Amino acid sequence: MPGVATVTVQELRQMLAQSTPPLLLDVRESDEWQFCRIEGARHLPMSQIQQRVGELEPMQETVVYCHHGVRSLMVAEFLNGKGFSRVASLTGGIEAWSALIDPSVPRY
Repeated sequence: MPGVATVTVQELRQMLAQSTPPLLLDVRESDEWQFCRIEGARHLPMSQIQQRVGELEPMQETVVYCHHGVRSLMVAEFLNGKGFSRVASLTGGIEAWSALIDPSVPRY
């Protein structure tokens, strides 16, 4: 999807180490969230994003992730359309995070 910023898992690891890390937004469904997550993430399922967008801060740097990166791209594009200017999607999702950064995160 053109116009949506993306970050790699390596970039995210560096971002999370900063003194002011971005909001890490997990848009997977509840059963996926229960199974595994990236430490420090906030859970807001894609299915609820339209109703709950008001809970998010439009100016906060935000990285959205899902399982492989498809849903997070859609959510990032939706947020961009709502005036969120500092949103990016995690390329490869939690699958890439587990494979390349933190093997303690279960894969599914």
